Amino acid sequence: MEIAIINENGNLTVVLKGRLDTLQAAECDKQLAPIHENADKDIVIECGELEYISSSGLRIFLSILKDVKAKGGSLVLKHVSSEIRNIFTITGFHKLFTIQD
Repeated sequence: MEIAIINENGNLTVVLKGRLDTLQAAECDKQLAPIHENADKDIVIECGELEYISSSGLRIFLSILKDVKAKGGSLVLKHVSSEIRNIFTITGFHKLFTIQD
């Protein structure tokens, strides 16, 4: 799993590449600590190269969303593949998140 956090003009973009499975979740959560700290900003999670997400990965996304809502920021998921979108639909997460193509 590769993670890049880009800070442009006070807005954050997170680029996820690879598989966000249970084995990768703890390290991913640690690397995403700056997102939690800046949850009052506009945050985009770029999912175009995210190949898989497990329930542990979904929990990370939900934790970020909770912080964003509490701190008044915004969160958008972009370029979500049909496979990942299907997981979001099955779990009902598509109702919680703003997903853009």
